[in-house]
Amino acid sequence: MSIKTIKKSISAAAFGSTMFATKVFAQTSQLENSVNSVQKGANVGGTTLTEYISLIINILLGIIGVVAVIMLIIGGFRYVLSAGNEKATSGAKDTILFAIIGIVVAVLAFAIVNFVIGGLGQ
Repeated sequence: MSIKTIKKSISAAAFGSTMFATKVFAQTSQLENSVNSVQKGANVGGTTLTEYISLIINILLGIIGVVAVIMLIIGGFRYVLSAGNEKATSGAKDTILFAIIGIVVAVLAFAIVNFVIGGLGQ
């Protein structure tokens, strides 16, 4: 694996996690605006409790997803830098495996939560 390939992989992962984090921060600012409106006694525009719960859960799942992507990148670095050491390579593979499992769990949890909240909202 060349340095050029590693740089491209890091750039792609950073771009993907940045796009994911942008959505999380946008949802966070939406939640802050809603909370500020409620504290001032203003009409929130028909926002219900299920929408607040959905927003909070989506933010938490977004944070979990970002952490899993970061762990995937760290595992990749550990694997590249293991220099053939069998113990270090095994640890890096475990980190990558668990990071992928974390990403899958976060995506499935996001889908399940939105499905359930969507059913409650109707």
